Amino acid sequence: MKSLREECGVVGVLGHSDAASMVYLGLFAQQHRGQEGCGIVSLDRSGSGAEATKFNVHKSFGLVAESFNPAILSRLTGDAAIGHVRYSTQGGQTIQNVQPFHFRTSLGPLAIAHNGNLTNATEIRADLERSGSIFQSTSDTEVFVHLLARAEAQSILHRIFAVMKKVTGAYSIVIQAEDRLFAVRDSFGFRPLVLGKRNNSYIVASETCALDLMDAEFLREVEPGEVVEITVGGLTSHFPLPKRKTAFCSFEPIYFARPDSQIFGDEIYSLRRKMGRVLAREAAAADADIVIAVPDSGVPMAVGYSEGSGLPFELGLVRNHYVGRTFIQPAQEIRDFGVRLKLNPVLSVIKGKSIVVVDDSIVRGTTSAKIVRMIRQAGAKKIHMRIGSPPITHSCFYGVDTPERSKLLAAQKDVEAIRAFIGCDSLAYLSLDGLREVLGDNGDGRFCTACFSGKYPENVHAPIAPQPTDALGPGLQSGV
Repeated sequence: MKSLREECGVVGVLGHSDAASMVYLGLFAQQHRGQEGCGIVSLDRSGSGAEATKFNVHKSFGLVAESFNPAILSRLTGDAAIGHVRYSTQGGQTIQNVQPFHFRTSLGPLAIAHNGNLTNATEIRADLERSGSIFQSTSDTEVFVHLLARAEAQSILHRIFAVMKKVTGAYSIVIQAEDRLFAVRDSFGFRPLVLGKRNNSYIVASETCALDLMDAEFLREVEPGEVVEITVGGLTSHFPLPKRKTAFCSFEPIYFARPDSQIFGDEIYSLRRKMGRVLAREAAAADADIVIAVPDSGVPMAVGYSEGSGLPFELGLVRNHYVGRTFIQPAQEIRDFGVRLKLNPVLSVIKGKSIVVVDDSIVRGTTSAKIVRMIRQAGAKKIHMRIGSPPITHSCFYGVDTPERSKLLAAQKDVEAIRAFIGCDSLAYLSLDGLREVLGDNGDGRFCTACFSGKYPENVHAPIAPQPTDALGPGLQSGV
């Protein structure tokens, strides 16, 4: 329900006779990570001569189920495929930016799908352009591609090592080569990446919910700084970079990941439920009658708040999950239509009650204000907003498209001023210490909490944000 960009999702399959259909399932399971565009690239190695290997590609704007059908999937032949779902940033809605990217190098065909954001991509791209590189997109993923093609190493594996030593920031990447698949994760481990197996095929995905839909066994996570080289014969692990403290993105368990997924060593549902219990301990609402959630990520938090407070949990807001991107909005004078398009109050639950409303975060505050107004109009006596994360006071440079700091509500106002702005009777956030308690992070750097604290991961200072761009502009946007 916020103006944060939903994280992108990646999938890779090797060793399955219908790899593209398996990737389709993995993308469908990860649709929550990106809804602007999607793509699948398969590698067919059944040819001969100059056509011994052939990429088959389909990329489109829109949802996975809208973009693929049996006829399209039947053309994506091969026993290896990778896929991507994305959510674009400003000006990024051009088909050239839809991943996976595919290309040929002196070492053979390659395809790549990336979740994350390279914080030094702007400088590297400028250097590459000065030396003659021509870019087809405005994605920082293409910077990784050019570096990979230019590296002097004599194997794809060692070229990946060389690129990892040049780029900074967040990247969880799948790379399809002619006879193997690579899973690559930055040494901070910002974004999740997991490994699975189904019969004789290997799978890489952003979340375990993708493995579940493919009926695959969850093997383990790709470790921070690891390159997993996957062939039909098995997995080989490589660590080209020195070990460092991890910086798992704290917004993955708060908002992005599906509650039935396991990432960073924990089940997301359990973490969100615990966030709600800690929030109830820290910020009780003495006169409240019931607890309701802002769907969907707020639901487990509200369940936990109910448990921690002893207040009954009720379904007070119902979400419409079938709102498409092409919905035609009516005249602008219909106030709050955008929120009502997605949410509707249950009057019998809300009317005359003092209500605790649990949501996962507040970014600009405009959506929260509309939700409060809608609940007030439904007859709530009092509205106590409880937020399952600390105030967002700083921008993210690692794949979460938070606004400029000047547009972050908590960077400009204190809690009381935010309460007045959104119009609720009381407002409280989960404390940073409370969040760290839930995540098992004692402030030792296991998780990145820079958007709450302003303390970015070690040796990463003043990262360069992705620049707004249009279809012809020179700026970069995140690869996620």
